[in-house]
Amino acid sequence: MSSNSFAYNEQSGGGEATELGQEATATISPSGAFGLFSSDMKKNEDLKQMLESNKDSAKLDAMKRIVGMIAKGKNASELFPAVVKNVASKNIEIKKLVYVYLVRYAEEQQDLALLSISTFQRALKDPNQLIRASALRVLSSIRVPIIVPIMMLAIKEASADLSPYVRKNAAHAIQKLYSLDPEQKEMLIEIIEKLLKDKSTLVAGSVVMAFEEVCPDRIDLIHKNYRKLCNLLVDVEEWGQVVIIHMLTRYARTQFVSPWKEDDGLEDNEKDFYDSDEEQKEKSDKKKKAYTMDPDHRLLIRNTKPLLQSRNAAVVMAVAQLYWHIAPKSEVGIISKPLVRLLRSNREVQYIVLQNIATMSIQRKGMFEPYLKSFYVRSTDPTMIKILKLEILTNLANEANISTLLREFQTYVKSQDKQFAAATIQTIGRCATNISEVTDTCLNGLVCLLSNRDEIVVAESVVVIKKLLQMQPIQHGEIIKHMAKLLDSITVPVARASILWLIGENCERVPIIAPDVLRKMAKSFTSEDDLVKLQILNLGAKLYLTNSRQTKLLTQYILNLGKYDQNYDIRDRTRFIRQLIVPNEKSGALSKYAKKIFLAQKPAPLLESPFKDRDHFQLGTLSHTLNTKATGYLELSNWPEVAPDPSVRNVEVIELAKEWTPAGKAKKEKPDKKFYSESEEEDSSESSSDSESESGSESGEQDEEGDSSEDSSEDSSEHQSESGSESEAENKRAGQKSSRTKGKRDSEDVDKENENSKTSDSSDAESSSIEGSSSGSESESVSESESESRKVTKEKGKKPKQDGNPLTKDVSLLDLDDFNPVSTPVALPVPALSPSLIADLEGLNLSASSSVISVSTPVFVPMTTHVLLHRMSGKGLAAHYSFPRQPCIFGDKMVSVQITLNNTTDRKIENIHIGEKKLPMGMQMHVFNPIGSLEPGGSITVSMGIDFCDSTQTASFQL
Repeated sequence: MSSNSFAYNEQSGGGEATELGQEATATISPSGAFGLFSSDMKKNEDLKQMLESNKDSAKLDAMKRIVGMIAKGKNASELFPAVVKNVASKNIEIKKLVYVYLVRYAEEQQDLALLSISTFQRALKDPNQLIRASALRVLSSIRVPIIVPIMMLAIKEASADLSPYVRKNAAHAIQKLYSLDPEQKEMLIEIIEKLLKDKSTLVAGSVVMAFEEVCPDRIDLIHKNYRKLCNLLVDVEEWGQVVIIHMLTRYARTQFVSPWKEDDGLEDNEKDFYDSDEEQKEKSDKKKKAYTMDPDHRLLIRNTKPLLQSRNAAVVMAVAQLYWHIAPKSEVGIISKPLVRLLRSNREVQYIVLQNIATMSIQRKGMFEPYLKSFYVRSTDPTMIKILKLEILTNLANEANISTLLREFQTYVKSQDKQFAAATIQTIGRCATNISEVTDTCLNGLVCLLSNRDEIVVAESVVVIKKLLQMQPIQHGEIIKHMAKLLDSITVPVARASILWLIGENCERVPIIAPDVLRKMAKSFTSEDDLVKLQILNLGAKLYLTNSRQTKLLTQYILNLGKYDQNYDIRDRTRFIRQLIVPNEKSGALSKYAKKIFLAQKPAPLLESPFKDRDHFQLGTLSHTLNTKATGYLELSNWPEVAPDPSVRNVEVIELAKEWTPAGKAKKEKPDKKFYSESEEEDSSESSSDSESESGSESGEQDEEGDSSEDSSEDSSEHQSESGSESEAENKRAGQKSSRTKGKRDSEDVDKENENSKTSDSSDAESSSIEGSSSGSESESVSESESESRKVTKEKGKKPKQDGNPLTKDVSLLDLDDFNPVSTPVALPVPALSPSLIADLEGLNLSASSSVISVSTPVFVPMTTHVLLHRMSGKGLAAHYSFPRQPCIFGDKMVSVQITLNNTTDRKIENIHIGEKKLPMGMQMHVFNPIGSLEPGGSITVSMGIDFCDSTQTASFQL
C-alpha cells in the first residue's frame, strides 16, 4: 500500500506539519509545479474545473498545485467548496492532500466544513492510520462549540487506537478541544492520564505538551511515569524532548531537595581550618546526613546529559537550563561547551543563547572564562549580538584578563556601528567601577575620547565620566574644566545635561567657570532640550545659593524664562525653585535648608548588568528573553525543605508478577528476544506461552523464520537449532553489556516496567508493528486474525521452557518495549550496536546485520538535502545528495551518502556514471554502479561510500 513508504515527519513547532503532502509533492518534477500558477482568478477557475473532473489524475494534479499555493503562503480559501467535495474520494493520494488543505482552512470555513462532518467521522474508522489521524486533525480544527461532544468521542477512540501516530494526533487534539471548551477539563485529564502510560516514543512528547497545556499542576499524574519518561527521553523526537525536559525540570523542583546544600558545605571548608578535629568531624557528619541525592534525581541528570550533543539548539538549551536549575553546582560546568558551540548557529539562535549565557555569567564566571575568545565581537555580527557579547565580556572581566579586554574595547570604540561604540564606552565605565586597579586607566582613556570627532562617542564618554567622577573621592577639577569647554561643540542633550550637572555639583571647586557657563546657557535657554533646561535651572539654583553676588540676577532671569515655558515640568520646577531659594514673606520653613537640599551628598550610581534581575525567570523561556512574565509562564517552585515520599514513583507490579509466575517460566527463556522486535514480547502475554507474533519490521520477520522450527521441535533448552542458540547467546551478551551500565536501582525499575508491559493488551504490539511499517517495511503489518491463527498453531506444538530464575530478568533491554523499533543511534543509553556486536551479527544466518543497519536510521530527524549538480549545469540532469546517518555498507570507516538523480528533460539520459575522481591523499570512495538510462521526468536514488579520513576536505569527481 502506498502509505507504507510514507515517513512521519512531525514539525517541531507544535505538531501540525503537513505529513500527508510529503509523499505526493515528492513526485513533482524539478521544473516546478509550484511555479506553474499565479493567484489570479483564471488559474483558480482552471483548478476548480480540474477538481470537478472525473479523472483522478486531474484532481491529484490540482490538489498538488493547491497545496503548493499554501506552501508559498498564497490564499487558496476560495477553492474550499471545490476541494471539500473530494473529501470522500476513493483515491488515497487525493484524500491525503484534501485533508492537508482542510486542516489549513477548516477554522476559516467552518460552515462548509461542518457539511462534511459525517465523512470525517467515517474516516476515523479508515484502515489507513494516516487517514484516521488526518480526519481527527480536521475535526479538531473546526472550532465550533456544537461539535464538542463529537470531538470528545473521537479523541477517546483515537487515544486507544492501535497506531501510535493516531494516538499522537489525539494528544494534539486534546489541546485544541481544551481551548475551545475548558469545561471538558476533567474528561480530558482522564485521557491524558491514559496516554501518559503509553510506551511509544512517538506519543510521549505530544501527551506531555497536552499535560502542560491542560493540567500542569497535576504533578501526581507524572509520578508513576517519571522513570519511563526519563528512559524514553533520548528516543523521543526533538520537539518532544524540549517539552518533556521543561516539564521534568519543574517536577524535580517540587519532588527533590536542593543539591546545592552540598556545594555550600564544600565552600565553607576553609572557614573550619582552626576548628578542632572533633568539631570538624561533627560538621562533616552533619553534611553527610544533610544531603544524599535521590536516585531518581540522578536518573534525570544522567539521562539528559547525552542530549547536550544534540544537533537541535532548542534541545541543548533545554538541557542546559535543566542542569542550571536542578543539578549540583559542581556538575553545571558541563553545559558551557555545548552552549558555546551553539554560537556557530544563525543569529536568532545566537541571540537567545547569549542572553542565557549573560544571565549565567553573572553568578558563575568560572564556567565561561575558558571560552573568553568565543565572545569577541566579529565585524559581521548584527548590533544586538555585539551588545550581548559585550555584556558577557564585562561579566567575565577580572584582574587577570582586563588588560586584554581593554585592548579589545579600544578597537570596538572605533566601530562604524555607533550604537555598538556607545555600548562599548558604557562597558569600559562598568569595568572601571568593578575593577579598582584599572579605574584611573579607564578614566584617562575616556577623557581622550572627548576629543573624538564622532559626537555620539563624545556624548557617551561624558555620561560615563560623570558617573565615574561621582564615585571618585579625589577631586578631578581639570576634567570638569575640560568638559565645560565641550559645551560649545556637543549637541547631544544627555551629554550637555551631564556636564551641567557635574559643574553644578562641583560649583565651589570651579568658582570662575561655573557662572560663565550659566551665562552662556541663559542665552540659549529657549532653544535647549527639556532635559538641558531642567539642569540649567538646577545649576542656577546651586550658584544662587553658593555665589549669589555674581549670579543672582542671572538666576532670576532664567527663572522668569522658565515660568512661561511650554513644558509644564519646567514651569513646575521653576515655581518650586523660586519659592525655595528666593526668600520672601510667603516662604516656608524649608527655605532655611535650601542649601542642604540642593547640595546634599548624592549616592554614587550603581553600574549593574541589565541581566542581574532576570535570574528569577526560568532560563530558555520567553519570559526570560522579554524580562517580563509572559502569558502561560509556569514559575519554578522553591526546593522543598523535606523531600516528598519517593515511593510514589514506584510502579506496583509485584502481585501481578506472582500471579503470572507459572506462565512466566515459559516466558523467561528468551527475555532478550525483543532486541529485534518489541511486539513479540508483548503478544506473548496474551497466549501465556513463549509464542511470538510477527513484527511489522523486517528484522522481526527474520527472527520468526529463524526460530519457528526451534519452537515447534525442541523438547528442552539443550536441543536448540544452531541459529537459534547463536541468536540467544548473542542477545545474552548484549544483555550483560548493558546491565553493567545500569545501577542496581535502575535495573529494578526496568524489571518492573518490563513485567508490567507483559500484562498490557495487544494494542502496543499492533502499534509497534505500525511504526515498523512506517519506517520502511515491505507491506502492512499482519492483520489481527492472521497473527491470532499463527499464535494458535504455534501453541499446539510447544512445551513451556524452564529457566533457573523465572522471576528475574536481565537488564539488557532498558525497557526496549517502550521504544520505537527505529531510533536515533546516538541517543541509545545502552551501547546496543557496539562494533563487536555488529561483527557477531554478521555471522548469523538471519541477515541480522542488515536489520541492525536499518534499525539505526533516524525517523524523526529531518534529512537535509544539498545540491550536487544543478539541472542547468548538468544539461537537464539534476543531482542532490544527503547523509542518511546510518552505517555505511561499503566499509566501517566510510560515510554513507545518498544521491538522488532527476532527469528534468524530455529525452532519455544514458550511461550515468562517476568519471574522473580528484581525491586528497588517503581519501577513498566507493562509487555507485553505472545507470544505463534514466527516463524523462524520472528519478533514481543511489548510494555511495566516502572515507573522508576524519577531515573537512571535499571529495571532487565528475558525474
